[in-house]
Order: sequence, then C-alpha cells, then structure tokens
Amino acid sequence: MGNEPSAAGQIGVIVCYALPGHAWQRDVRLPEGATVQDALAASGFAQAFPVVKPWERGVGIFGRATEPAARLADGDRVEIYRGLTFDPKESRRRRAEHRRAKTAKNGRVRPAGLL
Repeated sequence: MGNEPSAAGQIGVIVCYALPGHAWQRDVRLPEGATVQDALAASGFAQAFPVVKPWERGVGIFGRATEPAARLADGDRVEIYRGLTFDPKESRRRRAEHRRAKTAKNGRVRPAGLL
C-alpha cells in the first residue's frame, strides 16, 4: 500500500492479528464498498489461522469494534482481536499488594484504601 496511488474504484486496507512476540499483517486491495468480511476473506486469515474464529473475540477498525458488514474506507486497518492472557483486575490487585508489601518493608504503613 504505502504511497501507491489508489486505482479507480479500489481501496487498500491492512488486516492484522497481534500474537505474542509478533504480528501477522496483510495489505489487501478491494473494490470500493467492500466490507470487513470481504477484507478478512481476501487477506487469507482463515488459511493462516484455521482454528481462530475472528468474530468470537471481536474485529475492529482502528481499535473500534465493528460488524462483518461494515464498509471500509481506503487506508483502514482491520484488527482481529484475541483473548487476554491475564485478567486485568487480578493484575491490578497483584500490583497493589506488591506496592503495599514494599511500603511495609521500608517501614512506612499506608492506609489500606490508598494505593
């Protein structure tokens, strides 16, 4: 895609899927009026990741969840989301406990309601 001129009646979009350690990405050219579902099909995602069901975790355009029939614009980035590897609430709780333990070790006691 880059700085290539757009062919009449065509748009260029990027389809990406973030994995731990790297990202899978494909540039695809589609006819104007193409949908998110069209972009997924054209990208070869199903062949590259046959066990992943993209709509199960969600698909978005530039970080905003979208539907399969959503129309794309030239330059859009279609993102296929994956499940979290940790629970954000649990992670926050652990960080708070760690800070409390560190503060107590240094001889300072912080009220329980303050993190």
